[in-house]
Amino acid sequence: MTKKSVITEANEIKIAIELINLGARLQLLETQTSLSRERLLKLYKEIKGSSPPKGMLPFSTDWFLTWQPNIHASLFINIHKYLIDHAGASGVMALTKAYKLYLEQIQPHANSGKEPVFSLTRAWTLVRFFDSKLLTTACCVKCGGKFIVHTLDLRDNYVCGLCHIPSRAGKTKKTKEGESMFAIPITSLT
Repeated sequence: MTKKSVITEANEIKIAIELINLGARLQLLETQTSLSRERLLKLYKEIKGSSPPKGMLPFSTDWFLTWQPNIHASLFINIHKYLIDHAGASGVMALTKAYKLYLEQIQPHANSGKEPVFSLTRAWTLVRFFDSKLLTTACCVKCGGKFIVHTLDLRDNYVCGLCHIPSRAGKTKKTKEGESMFAIPITSLT
């Protein structure tokens, strides 16, 4: 019979609490901690006051390539890469720190009371797609920013969604109601 360390378990609970507060789904919690599903369910209900959402997690790389999600996901992955390369962060700590920094960049939008375009679960999925080499970044030839693309895409003359905005971009009900078309400052991506 193996003994569980109280300190290790306390650290796992601390990580789970932080992930729950950032909006993590139960599947993400199960993979990032060694706590049992029952403990995680109790913890989630205690923190959020309700059961965790059910349903499948996002599994397609295509979502990250559409116009607005690409901008948000690119901002996040650039922060994440920087933390890994220059700050010595790794694993779940790199994920949470990068996501918190991403949320700080979209702060004006976050104060509107609406959910951010890019959730922690999507961030975790994106990191897994990068680890499995399904997605990578390409440098825009106009602005020099690094944006997410499929690994096998041709990207010699890549132009990002900010430099070449699609004709229907921003023509939503939200824009008509006066909300900004860009939820993040454009200078954050370079």
